[in-house]
Amino acid sequence: MKSILASYRRCFADRRFVVAFFLSFVFFCAGIVVSTLAGFYATVRASNYVEDIVLSNIPSVRVDDLFVVGTFVIIVFVLCLLLTRPHWVPYTLSSLALFYIVRAVFISLTHLGPFPDRVEVVDWGTIVAKFIGGNDLFFSGHTGAPFLLALIFWQTKPLRYVFLAWSAFFATIVLLGHLHYSIDVLAAFFITYGVFHTAELFFKKYRTIFHEGIQP
Repeated sequence: MKSILASYRRCFADRRFVVAFFLSFVFFCAGIVVSTLAGFYATVRASNYVEDIVLSNIPSVRVDDLFVVGTFVIIVFVLCLLLTRPHWVPYTLSSLALFYIVRAVFISLTHLGPFPDRVEVVDWGTIVAKFIGGNDLFFSGHTGAPFLLALIFWQTKPLRYVFLAWSAFFATIVLLGHLHYSIDVLAAFFITYGVFHTAELFFKKYRTIFHEGIQP
């Protein structure tokens, strides 16, 4: 605890970090808002469904509980992780913000309808269903976001494997529940990899803080 408090004092005593922290937080919030609005738009504009060679050959499984609980668990885990290492915040939030903005663009371009026997998450309430159960299909954010975090924390092996496992878990869940088309899941890895390297270029200073911290 003392080391965490010392890290906070050291970070927030540095003006550059304070600016980076504030800007990344605002950028992240903007990314979430844009992505959410794009999801609402895609849900309203959803057209017909298309055939999928994977979904057409596997039965739909009730995975809505795993899907919703898993979403909340990873959010809490990442929040706790960043709270213990403040110097990780600017780069992580900025990278996630870029991810959600890129995803919002893809969501807004094509409006596929959900697969006919898709599992619904209505049992968890209207608000939850609207935010994580819409027709924002291409590409899968539940698959891509943990994969992005795995790339960000690649040099920390335990976190790398935790986030890779989480990405694989969500990829499996959304396919079993027919929540996403197979192309949504497969494309997520390739697009997210591109987002990661773009973030490396755009946020070089934040990346330095991420790896080196704020020196006393």
